Amino acid sequence: MKRSEVNEIIRESDAFIRSFGFVLPPFAYWTPAEMSARRGAIDGIVDARLGWDITDYGEGRFDEMGLFLFTTRNGRLSDLQGGGGMCYAEKIMISRQDQVSPMHRHIVKAEDIINRGGATLAIEMFESDPDGNIDEKAEVRVATDGIERRLAAGGVLHLAPGESVTLMPGNWHKFWGEGGDVLIGEVSTVNNDLTDNVFREPIGRFAEVDEDADPVHLLVSDYDKWLSKEGAGSA
Repeated sequence: MKRSEVNEIIRESDAFIRSFGFVLPPFAYWTPAEMSARRGAIDGIVDARLGWDITDYGEGRFDEMGLFLFTTRNGRLSDLQGGGGMCYAEKIMISRQDQVSPMHRHIVKAEDIINRGGATLAIEMFESDPDGNIDEKAEVRVATDGIERRLAAGGVLHLAPGESVTLMPGNWHKFWGEGGDVLIGEVSTVNNDLTDNVFREPIGRFAEVDEDADPVHLLVSDYDKWLSKEGAGSA
């Protein structure tokens, strides 16, 4: 993806989020220079990888296969492993009309996916077989707002605004906006996008960015390059 495209998606997405009365935290609007200048005080942001996240899964077809995300909070794996403390995470996402987030599952993370507004959120689902691969035959059982739903393998669940589904580790899923763009909430256990996503196809989690323009705001995938403590202030 070109940085100029990323910048425009950030602007459009912020406007879409605000149209539903949801406002991102103040650090969302810091420039790269401001983040670099504050580097000594923002370990909690950088280490938890809070912030903007725009991906085309390395395929260069964002309109067809992509997702906008902003991580607003993220806990500590040590707390999750210890069974107490900050064991949770939260994201706000946008799935555009017919824009697919490809089939994947998580190893550790359980998550509630919530339609916060807009069109219908469509989610195709499978269970895992004993080896963690897609089970093409097993019935899918998930909770939607606390009520069990059963789907045939590969069935599509449709969530209207206000509805949600709870996905457990091993639940394979892909999703898209149906009939328009969808604002999505995600409430989950601790999130690690570097190691906890297993995709059906051999694709990447993050976009490769062509720096054709200066970044308006940094993506979480920019932090290692722009905000390493050794290099802070020099990017």
